[in-house]
Amino acid sequence: MLSSLLCVLVLSAAPTTPLSEPQMVEILKTIDDRQRNSGDYTALAYIEQKERDKDDLLYEAVIYRRDDDDKLMILFTRPKAEAGKGYLRLDKNLFFYDPSVGKWERRTERERIGGTGSQRSDFDESRLAEEYNPTYVGAEKLGAFGVHQLELRAKPGADVTYPVMRLWVDEKTINILKAQELALSGKLMRTTYYPKWNTLFSEDKGKEVYFPQEIRIYDEVEKGNSTLVVMRKVDLKSLESNIFTKAWLESKSR
Repeated sequence: MLSSLLCVLVLSAAPTTPLSEPQMVEILKTIDDRQRNSGDYTALAYIEQKERDKDDLLYEAVIYRRDDDDKLMILFTRPKAEAGKGYLRLDKNLFFYDPSVGKWERRTERERIGGTGSQRSDFDESRLAEEYNPTYVGAEKLGAFGVHQLELRAKPGADVTYPVMRLWVDEKTINILKAQELALSGKLMRTTYYPKWNTLFSEDKGKEVYFPQEIRIYDEVEKGNSTLVVMRKVDLKSLESNIFTKAWLESKSR
């Protein structure tokens, strides 16, 4: 009911009328809630990495999430040189495991997952309302879509990839269509597009869970580098608890 009321409020606002702070916060909460599952989440991800003057690389990874406990596991399965490598998020810490050396290392939020242009936040649950304060930039057109542009600044103490974000949110669907991430200096670091969203009914949640079926990431620092992430075979069935442990990931590399 709250989401429906929010949509009515957003759609009834005149294009030149700025959204209030409560309206913007509700938009962020709606985005977060749609992507969060009360149970578990598994997805097969194909990641295509393009870098200037280099051959394209194609990766395959399995994403495991348990949103209630803020747990995340990313296990690479292809190519052969990357198989067995993985990332584990526990208690707001991100760890990387390389089976070739048999060691775990703590990584920062800006870690390039598998050396691609993707980052932890591209695969984890959305926490925009929890981590950022919004400011209204304006109503505009993004291609054929009417959008609200919001600027987000990280809340004090929030452990985020970048302290400033710009979001272009579809007025009708409340889906994110475009995002930009900036350093504190204002330097643009990444631009991301979300051309395709999909839904899957969750038995645990009792309603649809939204996920970006396709993510297109453009590196704004190393021009010419881009990353395409395609989510396949999304499943919301319960997972074994031991999946979110270092021992489980290590066992997949033996």
